[in-house]
Amino acid sequence: MNKVRFAFWGGEEDGLIGSDYYVSQLSARELKDQALNLNFDMVGSPNYVRYVYDGDGSSYGAAGPDGSGFVEKVFLDYFASQNLPAAATAFDGRSDYSGFIANGIPAGGLFTGAEALKTPEEAAVFGGTAGAPQDACYHAACDSIGNVNTTVLEQMADAVAHATLTFAKTKSAINGTAAGKGFADLEFKGHSRLK
Repeated sequence: MNKVRFAFWGGEEDGLIGSDYYVSQLSARELKDQALNLNFDMVGSPNYVRYVYDGDGSSYGAAGPDGSGFVEKVFLDYFASQNLPAAATAFDGRSDYSGFIANGIPAGGLFTGAEALKTPEEAAVFGGTAGAPQDACYHAACDSIGNVNTTVLEQMADAVAHATLTFAKTKSAINGTAAGKGFADLEFKGHSRLK
């Protein structure tokens, strides 16, 4: 069983200062003890896409640290089990996972979109409005509780809970340095272990 630490960063938009500071204060031993980082940034965008960070680099060419592909797979498998489409998004350094992956800590997570315009292809898969921002209120005064798509927020929250439980329960190293290649033998549905 792994310990789970929840962190809420207050300085992302000022240069990731909260998460970068946190990682900078970890000793070499503490860095090694970090199994992974799960990053959830904007998970209720009104004109959403269900994005999963491209941990293995298969979609954008830049993989996260060893083990990040396993994190991606947990999310993709979960969404597939719920018959919910998902799409890859790049590890581009725009969110709080940045300091973790820069220090070799596997990472992954979810995102539903910011200022980017939804493509016609995305609208065909996820619904919503092609050519409109995924979140028209990103960095704007209208970004309030009323600007949240509660349907996708609930779907993403279920995926967050699933992944958190999966990684809390695993006894293998996420980066594949122990017993085979990570945690692939674990399967959960909701709060119940299937195997």
